[in-house]
Amino acid sequence: MPAPSAAPKHVASVKADGPAVRYAVSFPNAVHHEARVAATFAGLPAGQKLVVRMARSSPGRYALHEFVKNVYYTIATDGAGKLLTINRPDPYSWEVTPGADGTVQFNYTVYGDRSDGTFAGIDQQHAHLNMPAVFCYAQGLENRPAEVKFELPANWKVATQLRAAGDDKTTFTAPNLQYFMDSPTVLGSPQFLHTWQDGGRNFEMATYYSGPAGEVDAFVKKTQKVVREAAGVYGGEYPQFDFGRYTFLADYLPQATGDGMEHRNSTSLTSSQPLREEGALHNLGTVSHEFFHSYNTERIRSQGLEPFDFQRTNMSDALWFGEGFTQYYGELILRRAGFYDDEQFFERVSSWVNARLNSPGARYASPIDMSRQAAFTDAAVSLDPTNRGNTYLSYYIQGAGLALCLDLQLRQRYHTSLDKYMQAMWQEFGKPQTASLAPAKAYTVKDLQRVLGTVAKDTAFAGTFFRRYIYGHEAPRFSENLATMGLAVVPVKALAAALPRQVEFDEEGRCILNRNTTIGSGLYKAGIDRGDQIVTLDGEKIDNMATLESIMRRHTPADLVPVRVRNRAGVERSVQVVLTEDTNVQVQAMESVEKMTATAAQKEQRAAWLASAAK
Repeated sequence: MPAPSAAPKHVASVKADGPAVRYAVSFPNAVHHEARVAATFAGLPAGQKLVVRMARSSPGRYALHEFVKNVYYTIATDGAGKLLTINRPDPYSWEVTPGADGTVQFNYTVYGDRSDGTFAGIDQQHAHLNMPAVFCYAQGLENRPAEVKFELPANWKVATQLRAAGDDKTTFTAPNLQYFMDSPTVLGSPQFLHTWQDGGRNFEMATYYSGPAGEVDAFVKKTQKVVREAAGVYGGEYPQFDFGRYTFLADYLPQATGDGMEHRNSTSLTSSQPLREEGALHNLGTVSHEFFHSYNTERIRSQGLEPFDFQRTNMSDALWFGEGFTQYYGELILRRAGFYDDEQFFERVSSWVNARLNSPGARYASPIDMSRQAAFTDAAVSLDPTNRGNTYLSYYIQGAGLALCLDLQLRQRYHTSLDKYMQAMWQEFGKPQTASLAPAKAYTVKDLQRVLGTVAKDTAFAGTFFRRYIYGHEAPRFSENLATMGLAVVPVKALAAALPRQVEFDEEGRCILNRNTTIGSGLYKAGIDRGDQIVTLDGEKIDNMATLESIMRRHTPADLVPVRVRNRAGVERSVQVVLTEDTNVQVQAMESVEKMTATAAQKEQRAAWLASAAK
């Protein structure tokens, strides 16, 4: 985990190595989604202002979330319970001056009704706590140990990557603020707890689920297989998990919001989908992605995220690698483990190809540029409309497509693989960790290029790849690269599929464009955009979806059709619109495509690529 940041100058006199910061958490009003938190800061200089803050950002996220908005009923006292004056210098903090005993007890209520990886979900059944959403901290005390005691309702249990304080099953510790804030904790009942060992490492999965125990058992077995495949990417080596274990915090309850969030020695998994059939496969995909992060992002860590700053957005130029390559491996691992068949995996590959080929934004901005947009896209909220449909492509999807092409190029041209590249990154940046539970060295984009040149034994290749696809914005050569595996990129013929998806009908039957039109589309070129009304199409009044779809079916690509459109000001005009074809493609094995065949060598390459890597 990132090393603690330096204390601000105005609290520099506070002893950073003093007594542990102690928290007590209770749930007297869980039915209304509230917890009561008491934080004790001791060993403070009398008369020296203490700044208590709530985090504005959270490890694993890249946008601001302003957790202070759910904090209220604040009270500060000294160690004897005497009230202390609270001042609010800004929306995110409180100033309190300790008395002669050098202690500030800061008490408040926090509200949480969203069980996911970012916020807090509290009810009578459980409490799913992301620490920055719940716990305040004091500037200047970031290096002090933290201790938290949970006052549990009857039958509740605690699951967390925090270290238990001896035999006490309600009190837990962390070596510093960074580790504490990176340690989600789930409390509640009922809970299924599974433990196992693999490769000399201890794992546990705490599952909150209202379905049959047999479904949980089956899901845990699948998780174990996914874990082994992830380790296989790194040559069978697991991280040296701090405090001896890795914990899956699995909240699969109806009130949970679908999410996954990586942490140094644990992952938060939330979903309302059941642990059977498609629900189980969906949830397993999140497990695969998040556990891979225990290597890539948590230990192989971008310099832009190290150390993590809780008071601002944390920007990385390499989310295309940290998130995008993880996205690629999350899906590839499911194929290697046998949970996807070829067709299912190629469907995921097709989605990466289509997203890149159909993204206007990716034609003008690099993956580095897209990574820098995370502050505005990673669950960030804004009221004003944006033009991201034309200017942005997710670094998850863009990075996955780049990982795909790089993997196939390494296999075809250099008789190595992306696995070997990840292993090299692991040996230099992931495996070496410090005593403060932080990477010994964070990587830069230049490091990523350098290591690629070493693995390929061709620095010119690495330079060209980064110049074209990382610093630049050339489209990857999907067809060429996939062909080396005996895979074809087959166009999907669908006329103007975007048009019905871009409109909605209001109560009066008006056909309204509900999103920005795509750069290059017929609508865009005709000057039609969000909020405009399609009055007639091809001479027919458009007042329902059936009529619109019927007209589309009788036309072919590149047809020029008359459109009567009314803009927001109520002005009508007639224009000619070219019906553009959907440019989506489908990745298929050549042997399943008419008039195509895959060679034995291509099939052999494909089999090696998709084969299990588990040791």
